[in-house]
Amino acid sequence: MRIAVHDVSKGKKGHALPTTSLEIETGHARFVLAETELRPTVLGLIATGRMRPDTGEVTIDGTRNDRDLRRRMALVDAPEVSDPHPGVTLAAVVGEELMFAGLPATPLHARRWLEQIGFAELAAQPIGTIKPSVRVRVMAELAVLRDDVEGFVLVSPDRHGGRPEGWWRIATEFAERGFAVLVIVGGSAAAVIERLPEALETDYPSNATVPVRPLADVTGSTTVRDADPDPVAPVDVEEILIEPDPVPSEVVEEDDTDTDNPTDTENGAAR
Repeated sequence: MRIAVHDVSKGKKGHALPTTSLEIETGHARFVLAETELRPTVLGLIATGRMRPDTGEVTIDGTRNDRDLRRRMALVDAPEVSDPHPGVTLAAVVGEELMFAGLPATPLHARRWLEQIGFAELAAQPIGTIKPSVRVRVMAELAVLRDDVEGFVLVSPDRHGGRPEGWWRIATEFAERGFAVLVIVGGSAAAVIERLPEALETDYPSNATVPVRPLADVTGSTTVRDADPDPVAPVDVEEILIEPDPVPSEVVEEDDTDTDNPTDTENGAAR
C-alpha cells in the first residue's frame, strides 16, 4: 500500500495547514514535522481520508478513494478527534476499541487483552496518567485489531512528554510487522528521531515537505516563519470538518468518488 499526499493545504492561505506533500508506505515508519495546536490533527485527518483538503489530493495506490483510505488507515490519538478523555480508565478505552473491532468488549475481556500485552496492572488507571510509550503501544495495538487496517497515522505523541525514543521504536516495530506508519511530531521530537539508529538505517525516515519549519533546521537557532504573516482568527477543528460521524469523538467525510450510498458512514472511522 502506498499513500501519496500531494500538495495539500487547508484554510485561508494555508493557515490551518500549509502546502504539504508526503508518502506513506507499507513496511515503513516515517515522521513529518507539523507544529501549532491545530496543524497535526488537520494533517492526520487529511492523510487518512477523513477531511478534504482545500488544495491538492490524497491517493491510495494511485487512486483517489477516501472511503478505502479511511478503511485501511487508522487515525491514532489525534487531539479533539480520536484521543480518549484523560479521565477514562485504560480498561474502558480498551473496551470501546474492542467493540469497534467487532470483538467481545466486556470489562473482563478488556482486562484480559491488557494482560496479553503486559499491562494488566494499569487497567484501572486513567489513560491521562499512563506513561507515553505505554499509551502509544496500547493505542496502536488497538488500532490494528481491525481486519482492514493496514497502517496508521499517530498524531503528536510528543505532547504527552517522555522521550521520543520510546514511542518512535514502537512505530518502527509496527512497520517491521508490515504496517504503514506515519508519526506527526514537533520540532524537538524530530531533532531526536532523526539521530536515532533506527532513523539512520531506514531509507528515508521523513520524506515530507511542510513549510512550517524545514526538518534540516529543527536543531538550529533560526525560526522559519510562515510565508504569510497576516494575523488570522483561530481555526477550530470542528469548523474544518465536513461531516461528523455518529460515533462520539469520530469524524468521517463522504467521498465524492464513492459509488456507495452517500449517506452511509462507517463506525470507528476516525480511529
